[in-house]
Amino acid sequence: MHVEHHDLHHEFPEMTDAINVLRNGNPLFARLYLTYHRLTGKVEDLEEHDMPVDDFTIEDLKKHRVKVKDDLYHLMLAFRSGQQTAR
Repeated sequence: MHVEHHDLHHEFPEMTDAINVLRNGNPLFARLYLTYHRLTGKVEDLEEHDMPVDDFTIEDLKKHRVKVKDDLYHLMLAFRSGQQTAR
């Protein structure tokens, strides 16, 4: 099965600079970044290997990933607009 990859750099290519600065300088962003990539890995692994899980499990993982992605996006927007420093 073909699996679409959802790493943050592919999701927000225009935010690469913010992602790199925030990953190294903002502990909240760094924690959310790791959570996002862990969730993405789980979802992609389940989809790629066609593992037997109920629909609610994978949907819950995807919903959690979307929430984390939204939080990351807002942190990136704030950083880009100068409202927040990298620390």
